[in-house]
Amino acid sequence: MATYSPLSDRRLSSDEKDDSVPLQSDVETAGRQGSERQSSRFIDGRTVSDAIIGLSDGMTVPFALTAGLSALGDTKVVVFGGLAELIAGAISMGLGGYLGAKSEEESYKATMKETQTQATNDPASVSDTISDIFEPYELPSEITFPPPPMLPSFLMNFHHTLPEPSDSRAVMCALTIALGYFIGGFVPLIPYFFVGPQDAYIALRWSIVTMVIALFMFGYGKTCFVSGWSGRRNVRKGLVGGIQMVLVGGIAAGSAMGLVKGFQMLADGSSDQKND
Repeated sequence: MATYSPLSDRRLSSDEKDDSVPLQSDVETAGRQGSERQSSRFIDGRTVSDAIIGLSDGMTVPFALTAGLSALGDTKVVVFGGLAELIAGAISMGLGGYLGAKSEEESYKATMKETQTQATNDPASVSDTISDIFEPYELPSEITFPPPPMLPSFLMNFHHTLPEPSDSRAVMCALTIALGYFIGGFVPLIPYFFVGPQDAYIALRWSIVTMVIALFMFGYGKTCFVSGWSGRRNVRKGLVGGIQMVLVGGIAAGSAMGLVKGFQMLADGSSDQKND
């Protein structure tokens, strides 16, 4: 009678060993590649939000200013005024982002301290809060109460829904918003560096063309980054987002240019009356 040997005790032949080693290495390599792809695709949503805020403001406000200053017809005035606004605006936007992030951090710490005090001094109300959180899921009461050391973090995540800000959040927020504002606002100034001192209107035409393309690409990319890049529906959303950005930038630039032109006409009219 043939003897039975368990599969785990059976010795592999040399060919089977050679085949099994590449298979195991392929599985490990695929796992590492999958984890690398997942980590590389992850982008902090707050950083994206800060970049969008900086770019959107930078592509509209400085463009409106340069368009308005172009009504004066002096290229130097447009360039110097635009650069001054860019620097001041980037500093202001960066400081605003920094102060906002610091306020968010202070609010989180204050809420965490209050939650820890409540968990220590009033456990009954904490128990009621946890029961309210898990009530829609119909879970047994014996598995819905978190361990005491993790109780404040649990309440911060599921009751207050406040994520813990990182230590570098304020600095990164300030740099991202300021850099986005400066980059977005520098685009409409580029044509003015390649024209003569009295050719501001020519540069304005090229600036309008440049900004229409830039605003459309920014609106399209911003929308598709959230909704997705593939599919007819996402493409339609991207086109709508691009057109909306072009309209917003065009309205802002047209309004600024019209106001500057109106003020210039009022100034010329008052000077003519004084001469008469």
